[in-house]
Amino acid sequence: MAQTIELNAETRERLGTGATRAIRRDGRIPAVVYGENEPPQAISLVHKELMRHVETGTFLTTLFDINIGGRKTRVIPRELQFEPVREKLMHVDFFRLGKDATITVEIPVNFINDEEAPGIREGGILNVVRFAIELTCRADSIPDTIDADLTGLEMGASLHISDITLPEGAELTITDRDFTIATIAAPAEIVEEEEEDLDGLEGESAEGEEAEGESGEQDGEAEGGAEE
Repeated sequence: MAQTIELNAETRERLGTGATRAIRRDGRIPAVVYGENEPPQAISLVHKELMRHVETGTFLTTLFDINIGGRKTRVIPRELQFEPVREKLMHVDFFRLGKDATITVEIPVNFINDEEAPGIREGGILNVVRFAIELTCRADSIPDTIDADLTGLEMGASLHISDITLPEGAELTITDRDFTIATIAAPAEIVEEEEEDLDGLEGESAEGEEAEGESGEQDGEAEGGAEE
């Protein structure tokens, strides 16, 4: 389940482009906390400390307690803004979480027991259709991952969302179809061999049809000559 990490922050007294540039020069990242019918709060956090959590790959599903002068606010990150060229973190949006809050999050899929999938043992390739699944769940019960069991999957088989056991209390946001999570696809060389075989058969068939056509023309000429 989701862990809660404390982040120390400072209130931003000045806003605007010049103020945010000054904050970044000081090694901090501007951010805002919003939601729960309260006014947005402009804050800044230490860049190095924040990046440690961003680089884990689970930042957007991690709960944080933003500590401003001893007052803590429970939040979850909602958006990261990066500079397009250097991909440097520029801004973070945090969403306030009230008591018993329910949120929508994307949870990464963890594929397990690939060694128990006959299709993979025979050389098949796991073709992942969805790397993450969107769920609605309690903020204090966000799963780290969703396990997708590949046991028994044959070559060409598909794994659907109905084959996966969701964490207790979690609900899918997509409910109108049994969507595919992954398939076991034949390796490229097998597909290429099958295509070559098919091309060969089509070539033989074309040659046969051409030979039959030529034979028909010759027979027709012979018949015409006999009539004359």
